[in-house]
Amino acid sequence: MIFYSLHEILLLIAAAIAIDWIIGDPKWPTHPVIWIGRLIRVLERYLRANEEGRSAAQVKATGILLMAVTLVLSFGTMWAITAAAAWIHPWVGYIVSAWFISTTIAVKGLKDAAMLVYRPLIADRLEDARKYVGYIVGRDTSQLTPSEASRAAVETVAENTVDAFVSPILFALIGAAPVAMMYRAANTLDSMVGYRNEHYVNFGWCSARIDDVLNYIPARLTGLMLTVAALLHKRMSAARAWSSISKFARRHPSPNSGIPESAVAGALGIELGGLNYYFGEPSERARMGWPLRELEPYDIVRSVWLLYVVSILIMVGVLTIWLFLL
Repeated sequence: MIFYSLHEILLLIAAAIAIDWIIGDPKWPTHPVIWIGRLIRVLERYLRANEEGRSAAQVKATGILLMAVTLVLSFGTMWAITAAAAWIHPWVGYIVSAWFISTTIAVKGLKDAAMLVYRPLIADRLEDARKYVGYIVGRDTSQLTPSEASRAAVETVAENTVDAFVSPILFALIGAAPVAMMYRAANTLDSMVGYRNEHYVNFGWCSARIDDVLNYIPARLTGLMLTVAALLHKRMSAARAWSSISKFARRHPSPNSGIPESAVAGALGIELGGLNYYFGEPSERARMGWPLRELEPYDIVRSVWLLYVVSILIMVGVLTIWLFLL
């Protein structure tokens, strides 16, 4: 097995962040998360082939098996690839590891997705904005107002600051690319089967709980960093961001997602959450922050700014520790 020192892992993480800033999600070869998603679908079909008549406990057991097999295969495959690369030459190992860590984060990808919503909004092309909102959220988008479309994009950037950046970086710190990819597999499981509807409430139970556990510390660290980031912008309020976390985060049904969303809402002086529609049915989501003003398209840009500042703070922290260890 190939082991990297903390000194080496810090450099790999710094390189991965830089790669993501510049390149973002790779178009070729196929993104590793897409392969993980395909694996999950194949395993799900196999494990649920004869599910009729099984008890809730049996369905939960097959869901646990799905989670275990997916995580083990994701970790094992990544370990084999990076170990083989390091065997060829240490620098090949470094390059491959840094690239794969970069595929577990998505700062540029989140920015690009959010800006696809922002640009048509400011050009009064609401139908286009609704279409692109549909790429990043599961709610109905056909009747969204400009404010609601903006809210959807801001909520997506805020929530995914944890899942698509802080969490994979922290897990990369623990075990480089294999552990970061294992986290990404857990997060993908949650997004695919971690629903509370009739079809997945038992089968996806374990995947949803594991994702909650893995993101528990990263979400709270993200809330702190978003508060620090707000300090660096003259039109944002760090005090309000922190107060918003304290007051509103617990109202969110997720133990983690409410923290970054309430922090961003407080920093910007807006309200996130509220009424959404799913398959034509209304769903009232926990409201976070104080509506000091109406949400506007430029709040999407502000949320992206906060995301990038958090990534810069982590990059600075990683390089500072690396220099200290020299």
